[in-house]
Amino acid sequence: MKILSVDAYQIFDSRGQPTVEAVVILENGVQGIGLVPSGASTGQFEALELRDGDKARFLGKSVYQAITNIKTELAPALKGKSVNQQSELDKLMCEIDGTANKSRLGANAILGVSLAIADANAKNHGLPLFKTLSPNCSANLLPLPEIQLVGGGAHAQWRTDIQDFLLIVNGAKTYNETLEVTYNIYRTAEMMLKERGLLAGAADEGGFWPTFDSHEAIFEFVVEAIAMAGYQPGIEVSISLDIAASDLYANGRYHLPLDGKSYTSEEFLALMLDWCERYPVLSIEDPFADTDFAAWKAFTHAVGDRIQVIGDDLFTTNLTRIELGIEQKLANSVLIKLNQVGTVSETLQAIAMTQEAGWLPVVSARSGETEDAFISHLAVATNSGQLKVGSFTRSERMVKWNEVIRIERALEGQANFVGGDIFNKLRELELV
Repeated sequence: MKILSVDAYQIFDSRGQPTVEAVVILENGVQGIGLVPSGASTGQFEALELRDGDKARFLGKSVYQAITNIKTELAPALKGKSVNQQSELDKLMCEIDGTANKSRLGANAILGVSLAIADANAKNHGLPLFKTLSPNCSANLLPLPEIQLVGGGAHAQWRTDIQDFLLIVNGAKTYNETLEVTYNIYRTAEMMLKERGLLAGAADEGGFWPTFDSHEAIFEFVVEAIAMAGYQPGIEVSISLDIAASDLYANGRYHLPLDGKSYTSEEFLALMLDWCERYPVLSIEDPFADTDFAAWKAFTHAVGDRIQVIGDDLFTTNLTRIELGIEQKLANSVLIKLNQVGTVSETLQAIAMTQEAGWLPVVSARSGETEDAFISHLAVATNSGQLKVGSFTRSERMVKWNEVIRIERALEGQANFVGGDIFNKLRELELV
């Protein structure tokens, strides 16, 4: 089925910031939509999100130029093309843009249309996205969630320096069990904060953001919340960290103002190793700056056979960066974000490259999200095995967790869930 028209308009993300929604209409009247998320803590190697910069309109945050680029350059080029040629259409849009980081048309313009093409193709076939995004429609692995409990960094006005303290229910036997356990811990943590007079609202991704005296105090709080809810820390429920260390790195040192300390690269490496030794940490994201390769290598060599070491700012879902990381054994996992690279097909390639190396992909949302659940389908379609959305509150987060429930029902008994066993793959890697 061929594309009849492509349109776009400005909508708003979960932080109330302008973003792009694209619409692809096929000749038979089928419509696909693409809603573009946005990050607050962005890596320097990400594709460029084009904003207008006109302070008189939405304080410079409007996306009207990206929308104009869709209407005047992408729409004419895509009209009459077959909708089921995702990779060819994505490649065409990148060629029209003509830059390495999609900065001329804007990655938000290209991604919006790319998402809408994928959605239109699925609807045209009468199939859910997780089917049409999957080779031979065969994928069925439900993801293990990473769910934020305490938010910090750029997502929570720097109440803490570390960006995320998250839960992984690695002892769960079903997807629904992960949600039940998370609910119990989240509500227990809420009760604990209320009793201590520390409950102070939610961060961008829905996690709590109380004032703590130190990062040690946060660790103790998370471990206590797990235990108070009736679970064994490290056995049934573990901690996942997003350090977002590039935001902490300046003048050759890592800075933790909450603790009143700064560290050399070697000292920060020792701190990360100490935290992983003292607390039930199963996964850690961006423990070092995106240029501090020596620390990445040393850390991954030390703990990579038992702890997931995720590159986010390090890789930014960029094929060249991922390839470099695999060659140099910098990590053992890649965070996957659609808007970091800017097209559906490039995202699928990034996941495939990660998996072919024996590494673990973690499909992720952004801090500025929409009510779209595309990434839930992406995680299942690629058998990625993990999904990081944010916390267990706010509709733009819950829609993703809920969509996996719907996908499980649609699979009619064929759904697979391996849970924490996915980390067994780490022991098979050669990380020296």
